[in-house]
Amino acid sequence: MYKSICLFLFLTAFTMLSAQSEGIIFGNVKDDTGAPVENADVFIDGTMYSVFTDASGNYELEVEPSAYVLIITGIGFDEFSQEVTVNAGERVEVSTQLISSSTSTTQLGEAVVVGQVSKETESALLNEQRKSVVITESIGVKELERKGVSDVSSAVTKVSGISKQEGSSVVYVRGLGDRYNSTTMNGLPIPSNDPEWKNIDLSILSTDILSYIGIDKVYSGTFFGDFAGGNVNVNSKKQTGKGFFSFGMTSRINTNAIKDNTFRLQQGINWMGFDKVSNPNSLTQYGFENSLNPKKSGALGAGFSLAAGERFNVGENGKFSFFVTGTHDNDYSSIEDGFLRTGINTEGLSQGRDFPIYRRYDYTTNTTGYLNLSYQLNRKNTINFNSLFVNSSNQKLEEGEGWIRDVAIDGGQQRRGTYVQNILWVNQLLGEHKLGERSNLNWAFGYNKVTSDLPDRFQNTLKFQNGNYVMANNAASDNHRYYHDLSEDEYVGNIAVDYKFAKSEDGYKGKITLGYNGRYKERDLNALQYNFRVNAEGANVPVDFANIDAFYNQENFNNNWFDMVTFSGDNLSRQYYNGEQNIQGGYANIEYKLTPKFTAVIGLRGEMVNQLVGWNTSLDPVGRENELEEFMFLPSLNLKYEVTDRQNIRFAASKTYTLPQFKERALFMYEEFDGTTVGNPSTYASTDYNADLKWEIFPNAGELISVAAFGKYILDPINKFTMASSSNDLTYGNTGDWGYVFGGELEVRKSIFKIESNNPLQLTAGANVSYAYSNQELNPEKLYDETLLANGYRITANFTDEEAAFQGASDLLLNGDISINKEWEGGEMFMATLAYNYFSDRIFALGVEERGNIIEKGIGTLDFIIRTKVSKNIGINLNARNLLNPTFERFQENKAGDVTNLSYKKGMNFSLNVNYQF
Repeated sequence: MYKSICLFLFLTAFTMLSAQSEGIIFGNVKDDTGAPVENADVFIDGTMYSVFTDASGNYELEVEPSAYVLIITGIGFDEFSQEVTVNAGERVEVSTQLISSSTSTTQLGEAVVVGQVSKETESALLNEQRKSVVITESIGVKELERKGVSDVSSAVTKVSGISKQEGSSVVYVRGLGDRYNSTTMNGLPIPSNDPEWKNIDLSILSTDILSYIGIDKVYSGTFFGDFAGGNVNVNSKKQTGKGFFSFGMTSRINTNAIKDNTFRLQQGINWMGFDKVSNPNSLTQYGFENSLNPKKSGALGAGFSLAAGERFNVGENGKFSFFVTGTHDNDYSSIEDGFLRTGINTEGLSQGRDFPIYRRYDYTTNTTGYLNLSYQLNRKNTINFNSLFVNSSNQKLEEGEGWIRDVAIDGGQQRRGTYVQNILWVNQLLGEHKLGERSNLNWAFGYNKVTSDLPDRFQNTLKFQNGNYVMANNAASDNHRYYHDLSEDEYVGNIAVDYKFAKSEDGYKGKITLGYNGRYKERDLNALQYNFRVNAEGANVPVDFANIDAFYNQENFNNNWFDMVTFSGDNLSRQYYNGEQNIQGGYANIEYKLTPKFTAVIGLRGEMVNQLVGWNTSLDPVGRENELEEFMFLPSLNLKYEVTDRQNIRFAASKTYTLPQFKERALFMYEEFDGTTVGNPSTYASTDYNADLKWEIFPNAGELISVAAFGKYILDPINKFTMASSSNDLTYGNTGDWGYVFGGELEVRKSIFKIESNNPLQLTAGANVSYAYSNQELNPEKLYDETLLANGYRITANFTDEEAAFQGASDLLLNGDISINKEWEGGEMFMATLAYNYFSDRIFALGVEERGNIIEKGIGTLDFIIRTKVSKNIGINLNARNLLNPTFERFQENKAGDVTNLSYKKGMNFSLNVNYQF
């Protein structure tokens, strides 16, 4: 913790260095009809200075004293350039009237290249943030390249107040986890690839498809109301410049995996991650395709990428472009110094598993294909089509040696192999239309398809008996193979029309937006588990942990050493749950400039929510369904006061809700290596009240200082907790009447120094820190009264404390980075970044039965990234991650003292990428 604060102060101190006296270039940009040009790109050729014009066509650019070439571009206009000299403290005006582009391909191409690509830069996105009426934050692909980020999950953790849970896909925004957040792509919802979670695993989305990521921590009526923490919007890439073709190769290693001579994985799964194993269709034959014996594997990861794009003129006014990319990556990782202990009681003793030796091996793949087609009919009408295909897979092999309650009292060994394959297919059609001087129409429709399969998950458990290891037989499920397949189809749509009113000398004071959002999805999950029940003939047969196939095979099945049963007994009836969710919403937003500096946005939204879940499982073989239906009225308010043209004060308030997920409301049992989770059909939606206050200043292009305070009050918060039962199963429920979180954020981005010349040099630093305090009521009586299950049981919980922080909420989050960037006239470039991230202790699971909370210990990570271009066409990049290699640890708070229940080291990760573009 001390080192974390020192590093943060060190980076912040850099930002306080004062810059020399600067000059200002300002002006106004109009088109050939005399109308102001909004979002024209104004920049200094060969430098990092860049800004966009506002709605009135005005701009202002602060620069160091020197002579420059000023360039102004806009889509559909010829490029304007002018030499200008700026002295210290001087204001120089350069105003112009842009001319509509001729049919010259060269002129249009040059204008579009500069104007569009710059929107991916930090300075361009900060300028958009400055102008935005509502509170928003963005991180562009250029910043992600500088920080060595290759996926969206890692990208969002670079934003203040956002962290990611170790070992899962869950992203926390201001202390609020998966259920409180939402994910969209180009403004349309995208589904989760995992039945456990509401949001997609952002790590499967490669930055190759990105233009920038928008993060909205403040609600406005244009979003669906299932929102409290934040919305992550993935703005996908489209072709913006001259045609190109590029390819790249990557090699990567994890230091743990590469030095482990025993690194092993499941057999029967191919390198690409597209395998799908068939289930046996009989309980009278041992007809499994894959071996239970792990295979030794190499551990050197690799990847390749291809991308191409081009733009064409179509007739006198039309333009067509395409961008396509394809990538494949794989990665190996393992842990060292692993330790696992579950079910710790108040005396600190394990009541589940006690594995002083715990091993885990992982192999992941990601294959991504993305296509964008963009057709600009004319300056008033544009249509885009996006198609994204992602196939991701994960093989995880876990092994433990030690004590297992009721199974291996004198010692045991347990292995679980899990192979998951996820396929995501997103298709979107979007239109933008300028209906006139006052009105615009925007629409978007999409179809999303998700399949998530566990084609082969197995567990083998051995116990030590009479000097040998034998198959455990305390329960049939001690040794099993599990299969499930999930399929989800989702249809989504947005349409909005806006109209400007109250015309004044400077434009229009007001704008009203009327819109509709709709989404309908269907999900089906089917599961089948084959339990291997050991019979008397096989109960005392010695077994080699490295050769489980020697016991489980057709010959021994015929010899009655074991037989096979399912949760349904002696038949192959599958457990299932299915769900339908229909959300239809309409909204009206009124934006009005009350004074030249003060703007208000009032939003009114109504949503009709219907969620229907049905199931037939071992817990409820009769088969039932449960429906949740509510109408939500969701008002919102956003206020912006422009203290100066570089300084804003903002306030926002809103009402939202939090919907439980299908899996949380289905009476379905799901087993993991360290526990079993059961759904609760009585779980219902929470109501959220949100407020934000923010001050932000933009000293220069690409620089920011901001301070924010936030608070959220939640009625009937939903949690995952341990039920009061002999099995210690986990479940979900509305665990209290209230909960709240409040805190603050500080962010600083600063250019330390820069040398403007034909070979520019710049040193920049950035840091953000956030603090969040959360608390909630834990009320077992409320749970008991509200949770009468369809099978006649009630859910009870004996919480250790009457109040607790939110699960996954760290009090303190910190990010810091410092970068040096050098460019040369010939196109060569060198950039190096040192980035640090820290999160403080956070609750992993709530304490029950007088046991304390399980805490995930806070850690800091350090990354070093180098980006180079050794020529105009060839780039070489190096990433070095997790250089501190801290010990990841979970511990349980107990009256007698904290007890560790999980610990390991992940190792350092290195990758080398070579790419060529022409």
